[in-house]
Amino acid sequence: MNILFVHQNFPAQYRHLARHYAAKRGSRVWFVSQPNEAELPGVAKVVYQNPPREVAGCHPLTFDLDQAVRTGAAAAARCRALRDDGVRPDLIVGHSGWGETLFLKDVFPDVPLLSYFEFFYHSVGVDVDFDPEFTSVFADPSRLRMKNAVNLVAFDATDWGHTPTRWQRGLYPPEMRCRITRIHEGVDTDIVKPDPAAWLKLERANLRLTRADEVITYVARNLEPYRGFHIFMRALPEILRRRKRAHVVIVGGDGVSYGHPAPPGTSYREMMLREVGGRLDPDRVHFLGQVAYAAYLNLLQVSSVHVYLTYPFVLSWSFIEAMACGCVVIGSATPPVMEVLKDGENGLAVDFFAPRDIADRVDAVLDHRDRMRRLGANARETAVTEFDLKRRQIPRWERLFDDIVAGRRPALEA
Repeated sequence: MNILFVHQNFPAQYRHLARHYAAKRGSRVWFVSQPNEAELPGVAKVVYQNPPREVAGCHPLTFDLDQAVRTGAAAAARCRALRDDGVRPDLIVGHSGWGETLFLKDVFPDVPLLSYFEFFYHSVGVDVDFDPEFTSVFADPSRLRMKNAVNLVAFDATDWGHTPTRWQRGLYPPEMRCRITRIHEGVDTDIVKPDPAAWLKLERANLRLTRADEVITYVARNLEPYRGFHIFMRALPEILRRRKRAHVVIVGGDGVSYGHPAPPGTSYREMMLREVGGRLDPDRVHFLGQVAYAAYLNLLQVSSVHVYLTYPFVLSWSFIEAMACGCVVIGSATPPVMEVLKDGENGLAVDFFAPRDIADRVDAVLDHRDRMRRLGANARETAVTEFDLKRRQIPRWERLFDDIVAGRRPALEA
């Protein structure tokens, strides 16, 4: 099968699929993206330039739509050049959120298009009004309505959609859900797995951590409110007061992936250190920034208890990967987490806004580590049963691709 992937941040969610099809005999894979340094063997990376942001003449409510149109036009122009060079894929697969798929059917009208529908915005009851402490950049419901315009136009211009969780699919209107398959990207549980002999060296602290230590972990792409960083930091003084031997290892950058940026000249990490840093032992709280994937896995493998907090928003890969590593996970009782985490069975749920409850849960895990290992083992079983890449998800993706290319309607969950 010849497949054209489109995603501005190559290879992103399509890493495993692009690699899988590039390795299949008789298949060819192209990937249209904005410039970055990433490469995949056998995948022809085709770059288009990120169009400049222009606000002159735009109504403020149409800025996101205007930018999506510019992005979609740039991606389509690059695909048109591929077509003119003789490229004709059997299937196009792309992310709809930034507008990249808007005009692909105009370039390849006879090629089926499978689009990733990641998030349908709501002004009430999801992420925007969840945390009263931080006003969302999308608090204006009219702006959210116009952001959904990209979703709606992209849906009209696609043959079928996919999204990774039931909760995300449920955010879409019923008339859209009938053409969206719930299918997760998958986790390679042959690589992401427990390792009793794992250890992690923290050079700056001249410290070597193993499974025998009390290691509390927190991971996010960036340390920001959407992933509960402020709540986790407020739980730390009490956690460290109770756990005299514990080390807290935090992975994440100082940028912002979602939501409002921190005030100019600072970061959420600096803000929270100003608030609670005087009550933390700097020798036992370790900020690693963004780390290489191998180091990140080592950290999960030595973790005694992993804290994952999120607004009602897209579920992080790190949550599933922590489960796959057999971590005892304390997760916020928010809808995307509770779709996977069963309290007391494969992890522990906690109120997102309750730092003391988080400390209580951490205490319970570390006080009863032998008993709590059952939760980690069950978490691993959940990851393998529901998210394993090679034995579960890749076959599901292949069936979905085959159905769409053959013109068959894919089966849907109730």
